Amino acid sequence: MSKQKFAKIYSLSLLVPFLLMIYPLFSFGNRETPFILGLPFSVFWVIFWIIITFIIVLLLYRIDPDKDEKEVN
Repeated sequence: MSKQKFAKIYSLSLLVPFLLMIYPLFSFGNRETPFILGLPFSVFWVIFWIIITFIIVLLLYRIDPDKDEKEVN
């Protein structure tokens, strides 16, 4: 995979969770009920997307084309 293609995938895959946590897209999850795992839905919504973003970053690290290149000093 080229570095340019990876940069586009990286940017888009992290932009989506970010947008889902801010207004106006946060309004999808901005509810007090139902309670999930004892948390109001709005708190669960934010925690869920933080975890999903972390998983995305882990997956992107695994496919990063620069990660295996040796540093030249």
